[in-house]
Amino acid sequence: MTRPEDDNDGAELEFEADFDAPPEKVWRAVTEPELRERWLPGGTLADAEPVVETPGSRVSYRMRDDEPPHLESLATFEIMPNSEGGTRLVIRHRLTDARAAKRLEPANGN
Repeated sequence: MTRPEDDNDGAELEFEADFDAPPEKVWRAVTEPELRERWLPGGTLADAEPVVETPGSRVSYRMRDDEPPHLESLATFEIMPNSEGGTRLVIRHRLTDARAAKRLEPANGN
């Protein structure tokens, strides 16, 4: 599922997926650098170290667009067991760059 969050003017996207794998395996996929590369290619990370980490359940990384204007964002991965014995992964990607808040007004005033 993908949806913009209502409380942030569309600056955050949320993705949810269920995997037929234990939470520990999904955690390794988003935190171990060689596996994380599939989710977050190295060029998109502003810093390879997590900004926030709750081991086994939540990790956030700062990201930076690789093309101008190189806007920054925050990607948060939340991992929890699902009702089928696998894992629910929730990814929240929030635009955090202050430059994105400056919205151009249309020339016609609409």
